[in-house]
Amino acid sequence: MFNQENLSSQLALPFFYTDNFNSSQKAILLDEDTSRHVVQVLRMKKGELLNLTDGKGHLLTTEITGEHKKHCEVVVTEMKFVPSPIRKISIGLSLIKNNSRFEWFLEKATETGVDEIIPLICERTEKQKFRSDRLKNILISAMLQSQQCWLPVLHEPVQFKTAVENAKQQQKFIGHCIEEEKQNLPDVINEAMSSQLILIGPEGDFSKSEIDFALQHHFIPVALGNTRLRTETAGIAAAILLKIVKK
Repeated sequence: MFNQENLSSQLALPFFYTDNFNSSQKAILLDEDTSRHVVQVLRMKKGELLNLTDGKGHLLTTEITGEHKKHCEVVVTEMKFVPSPIRKISIGLSLIKNNSRFEWFLEKATETGVDEIIPLICERTEKQKFRSDRLKNILISAMLQSQQCWLPVLHEPVQFKTAVENAKQQQKFIGHCIEEEKQNLPDVINEAMSSQLILIGPEGDFSKSEIDFALQHHFIPVALGNTRLRTETAGIAAAILLKIVKK
């Protein structure tokens, strides 16, 4: 049975990511970067314990059996499965001209516990290179830093209208700055819904036609406060507001 107290104790160990795991195996070979960190930076030795997660809910307590700096080997001594949150939170956020600001959003969204991130290409988006491998590493680092066992799903960039048409979440919001009728996001979050999506536009906001298109597809127009926020700040504000409501 999943026990939060036992989980907290287990997470006191050094915590790393592995994508080289299936539930039937006992021995795991760590990748070169992780091996180097374990052996050279932390100076861990044979017989010491560390935690691994695959970002899919598995939390593994492992023991070092081979302390090679390029291919450290561990064996699984205990395995737990950490359930994912009941409510799934998705953020659709426009790509940002300054790549570092988009990366900051990814880091903080992961720490907050967002389940899915959909990079949007909107009418006013200034397209940037999308470096999937680098961005995944940012997600992994943030997941480990915040000691979580679920890695957010990061999609490839998608056109705004495609994202709107494909949205299957039970409750859907669009945050924008145009002066028209909107509701405060906290006032319209329905905690009984199992999945929620909010769309956040680029610098310069969504166009009026984009907003109208979203409304035609049953998105609820919302405000995130009384101040005008940067794209990445609005994304994090929305994530926190959605995560505060617990089911």
